[in-house]
Amino acid sequence: MKIRSTAFLATLLLAPAGLGACGSTTPSSTATSTPTSTAPPVASAASPSPSAPAAAATTPVLTAATAMVGGKSLTVLTDTQGLTLYYRSSDTPTNVCSAGCAGAWPPLLLSQGTPGSSSPVPGTLATIADANGRQVTYNAHPLYRFASDSGPGSTKGDGVLGVWFVATLGLS
Repeated sequence: MKIRSTAFLATLLLAPAGLGACGSTTPSSTATSTPTSTAPPVASAASPSPSAPAAAATTPVLTAATAMVGGKSLTVLTDTQGLTLYYRSSDTPTNVCSAGCAGAWPPLLLSQGTPGSSSPVPGTLATIADANGRQVTYNAHPLYRFASDSGPGSTKGDGVLGVWFVATLGLS
């Protein structure tokens, strides 16, 4: 119990230092919005359709999983390694967590293509060009991981400083 308390205290002491580096940035372009609920359909090899247009390529960058958040079992967004994704309620189009802040809250980035999901995720997945690069958004919220999460299912970042929250399905 002492180790867990020490780790929690260290998280609380280090989080403000990482957040203090969060600053204003100006996005270099607008968000690219692509509604998605599943991975793109795959054409059947038995019935190819040469006249059908090719579907836009998507890259699975997240999935939905169940995790305990504040004592409740919720469906949360995770990256492809199963790590919980978060959003910051104070983010704006010109102010995202970057630089030192991104050390504690690594952004979910996609170098090219359209973000997709390996499981059904209602809502809009997109990217926005910001100080971090092409950052993935869910329903217009830039997504991040929390460096102090211990692995899949960990939600230690929920509620940190009253601005960081687990990204759940239907986040608006």
